[in-house]
Amino acid sequence: MLKIALPNKGRLFDEVKSTLADAGLEVRASSERALTASLGGEFMALFVRAEDIPEFVADGAAHAGITGWDCVQESGRALESLLDLGFGRCHLAVAARHARAIADIPDGASVATSFPRLAARFFDEKKKPVRIAVVSGAAEVAPHLGIADVIVDLVSTGSTLKVNGLTELDTVLASSARLVALPRVTLAADVEKELSELALALESVVRARGQRYLMANAPRDRLDAVKALLPGISGATVVDLADATFVAVHAVVPERAVYRTIGALKELGCEGILVTRIERLTP
Repeated sequence: MLKIALPNKGRLFDEVKSTLADAGLEVRASSERALTASLGGEFMALFVRAEDIPEFVADGAAHAGITGWDCVQESGRALESLLDLGFGRCHLAVAARHARAIADIPDGASVATSFPRLAARFFDEKKKPVRIAVVSGAAEVAPHLGIADVIVDLVSTGSTLKVNGLTELDTVLASSARLVALPRVTLAADVEKELSELALALESVVRARGQRYLMANAPRDRLDAVKALLPGISGATVVDLADATFVAVHAVVPERAVYRTIGALKELGCEGILVTRIERLTP
């Protein structure tokens, strides 16, 4: 049974757990504090800190892991992204109190961050000599405490930076939750096959989010207009009905478009419109 390293707490854990459950891989643990759990009877989960997951995978303690891409890149380990799960989106940003651009940062400035590898590489590429001050968290307060002039930290909405009087200067890295493993070419064939199947199952869940399945009975003489309104993934599905004046049209539509799509379909004379959620979607 393959081992998958998962975050042991926080919002990322909640979203990972929900995504796995939607893929049919429910987390079954003996207790809330269990270090391992079954994933639908198909895999074994190992619960560790998100930042430690790259090490577990690279060292062979787990066959794959789900963590933020920022953790993978900071680790410096050669791991491959098998799937971008689409949640946990944020970016690693450079921010300062008194600068408005990277060029404004004085040479030798102190940079507070819990991402020393990525920060050092960024400033090296910018040919800007700085001193990296490693902090374990709350980097945004470092300038107020006189620990550093600049910070490199994860940003989601930017509200924390504003509260602390910091201006975002540049982006070091865009991040999101990823399914990661050692490069495929290094994996045994059976392991690579199982991980590919896991990635496919999770991708079907990710693709289904934000989508709805719409069905409607459409006048046959307005079918072209209806099909133009419902392109679907590879075109709407059309099924003949006993009533020759109507056909059944099925299509996948973005959730945000459902409201106006229903109105447009009614204007075209469609009847029996039904919209339902999609659990998984594989093109």
